[in-house]
Amino acid sequence: MDVNHVKLLHCFAVGILVNILMTSALSEDIKLTFSHKPLVLECNKTVLQLEMEKCGERFKTDMEEVDPQNWCNLTYFIGEYHIFSACTENNAERIGCFWPNPVVEHYIINIHKQFFSNCTLKSVVWGDPSGNTVTILILVPVFLTLAMVALVVWCSKRGDILA
Repeated sequence: MDVNHVKLLHCFAVGILVNILMTSALSEDIKLTFSHKPLVLECNKTVLQLEMEKCGERFKTDMEEVDPQNWCNLTYFIGEYHIFSACTENNAERIGCFWPNPVVEHYIINIHKQFFSNCTLKSVVWGDPSGNTVTILILVPVFLTLAMVALVVWCSKRGDILA
């Protein structure tokens, strides 16, 4: 066996040894990672319902200050609704429940029924846009595409000057 073969075998052996050491250390890290269980709170739906009622009571108190004729105009109570929504989210997460969940959704739906049930008096009827609008919506992208193609062709012909 010549010197080059010995060096090659030595490098191969060292590589295998390093690989074994690294994978064994890595597997120990993986075992430690998966053996440690994080503390997970279990969702208590009864406590969650009580907390949702606290959030709802504050929202109801805040909404008493808004004129009922303005209940369908979000600009009059957006701050109060944001506080209500944040309250439900923060309390659900603090208790260990995901948000939204069926308990929270049911409570929010009840709040919406109480305050916003008369806000959709008439349905919106969607109609086709006018012919001029459709023409513009079609022609603008077509002309932009043609302009971009022309610009690319022009730049590619003048590549020696621009480069």
